[in-house]
Amino acid sequence: MAEAGTANRAIFEVKEGPEPILECKDLCISYYTRAGEIPAVVDFNLVVRPGESIGLVGESGCGKSTVAMAIMQYMGANGGVTGGEIRFKGRDMTAFTEEELRQLRGKEIAMVYQEPMSALNPSMKIGMQLMEVPLYHENVSEEEAFARARDMLEKVHLPDPERIMDAYPHQISGGQQQRVVIAMALLSYPSLLLLDEPTTALDVTVEAGIVELIGEIAREFGTSIIFISHNLGLVLETCERVCVMYSGEAVETGPVADVFREMYHPYTRGLFGAIPLPSADKNARPLRAIPGQLPLPHMRPPGCNFGPRCDHFAAGRCDAGDIRMQRVNPDARHSVRCIRWDEIDWSAADEGGEVRPALEPGEVVLSVDHMQKYYEIEDNSIGALLGGKATRYVKANEDLSFRARRAETVGIVGESGCGKSTFAKVLMGLEEATDGRIMFRDVDLGEVGVHDRTPDQIGAIQMVFQNPNETLNPSLSIGAQIGRVIRKFGVESDAEKVRERVGELLDLVKLPREFARRKPRQLSGGQKQRIGIARAFAAQADVVVADEPVSALDVSVQAAVTELLMDIQRDYGTTLLVIAHDLSFMRYLADRIVVMYLGHIMEKGTTEEIFAPPYHPYTEALLSAIPIADPNVEKTHILLEGTLPSPSNPPEGCPFCTRCHRKARAQELGRDCDTEMPPDQKTESGHTIKCHIPLSELAEIEPVIRIKGESAA
Repeated sequence: MAEAGTANRAIFEVKEGPEPILECKDLCISYYTRAGEIPAVVDFNLVVRPGESIGLVGESGCGKSTVAMAIMQYMGANGGVTGGEIRFKGRDMTAFTEEELRQLRGKEIAMVYQEPMSALNPSMKIGMQLMEVPLYHENVSEEEAFARARDMLEKVHLPDPERIMDAYPHQISGGQQQRVVIAMALLSYPSLLLLDEPTTALDVTVEAGIVELIGEIAREFGTSIIFISHNLGLVLETCERVCVMYSGEAVETGPVADVFREMYHPYTRGLFGAIPLPSADKNARPLRAIPGQLPLPHMRPPGCNFGPRCDHFAAGRCDAGDIRMQRVNPDARHSVRCIRWDEIDWSAADEGGEVRPALEPGEVVLSVDHMQKYYEIEDNSIGALLGGKATRYVKANEDLSFRARRAETVGIVGESGCGKSTFAKVLMGLEEATDGRIMFRDVDLGEVGVHDRTPDQIGAIQMVFQNPNETLNPSLSIGAQIGRVIRKFGVESDAEKVRERVGELLDLVKLPREFARRKPRQLSGGQKQRIGIARAFAAQADVVVADEPVSALDVSVQAAVTELLMDIQRDYGTTLLVIAHDLSFMRYLADRIVVMYLGHIMEKGTTEEIFAPPYHPYTEALLSAIPIADPNVEKTHILLEGTLPSPSNPPEGCPFCTRCHRKARAQELGRDCDTEMPPDQKTESGHTIKCHIPLSELAEIEPVIRIKGESAA
């Protein structure tokens, strides 16, 4: 093992440049359980130099966060470094005393977690939490600590820092909470910043702002950054080098542009084949999920850990012994852990999944006409009471109109708070519409709550939720939960037929029938989401509403669930309404897209129309924010300023006027965006844009997403 470690280390070491901030040498990390030692990370090597940004990517369970926790020395009572070294500025961190580690964390090394509320105390004002950092680590006064905290909030582009300092965490948005946590991490100007999935739960526009902020941090403070993510597009936009991890090992490393252009490990290729790049097409070039699952740490196969899932596995070679890192060429900083990397015909390997004919949409199944949903709120302010107006309204949905056809996928996109989920609640009968109609089978469902709907009406429209953990009963078996739906909606009543139908549904979602006896805790996240899909189709639904169905899943699992939804749609002619904020996912899956902002439909059309000029300015900004893991793609840079206005106090005119980067042009044309609601402009094909700027002028806008070297036209 020592010989392999030495060989691996040589691959990772880069001699030129300043002395490293961080070095991981032959690092081995284990956890100890009742079953014995669990090796989480094995012979891991990494060098981080001053001002450098490195991305760690891979599926959940590959060891990314374990490496970060080991760097922070947050391994808990049952974990620890069992071999190798972690050297920070030349010193072995495993030899630090607890007091030295306390001084190091927050001052020299800081970490930003995926969930900002895990780092914020809900009972303390933000100002006090920020001030604690310089007060603890440096000999400063409270006045200086306050001034530094306020200045740092300005540096992370938070509006009105004085107000933020005086607020509690729950009084600011998720994106603002994440910026506060980044500000907290930077307050003592650390040499190394660890970012563990810092944008996963954020809107794509907020994510774009955080990504730009990370770049500014690296330039201004000279901070070294380790960015942990499963989003390859974000890594391309934020990092100089990348380390792809699989089952506790680094399997491919190098400069981001080199690795992303020429991937030599089958696992890296598999990750890229599972994400919806612009070249993907759900019919002509479908995504390919990586087969199988990540091996458990104590059940790794002999030889290559990826062997059981690899299309290029060679028995007797790939499983014959330890696989070492190899340089792609003697002069390259690009290395790969694969003995067959230079033998494989990658052009053939890069072909997508099975080509399928496009589905032809059928008759209109769902008609939404001028639907509104208002929530009444009491206004107890003195001004409202004196003026005799003690009631206000939150306008969650305002004049929604669109159609959904049989076997068609309609995507509904927009930032959090735009009204997507409110519409879904009205459609499902959890809320009733204030005005307008939602016609389904000649019945206006907008005015029929779920308790007044027939079992047939309820069963015909089902939902797949973002988090399956919140919808599965942990005390019941999977078979019992699916069987309950089958009996509830009168599909089958005989016990034997119910069991057979449960088995058929498990076949449908490509899970073993034995899973019927399992409890939810025995399933992975992707398997639970498949159960959610099986349950939605158990009632033989005509319409399935999928609310962020893949956002919490690894990229390979995302591909598998996405392909599963489309396979079922082909077999049953189901209409899919997919709610998401990820336009790259929507570009791949949807046939038509509805873009919502502050309760309004700003643009709607076919997917091809949405992704090409003319754009609504809001759509243009959403497209600009998509992280695309292709170095051959360039994008127009548009960063939205400000936040979504409150739906209880929306702008009088155009809903988007407070953030629009093209507002000045509309004013040049004599339109007052602040007071005039823009018209719905339509093309002959039905592509609709709500904007004061004429379609002919919007059509002249340069495409947001372009292939480098191609004409903008």
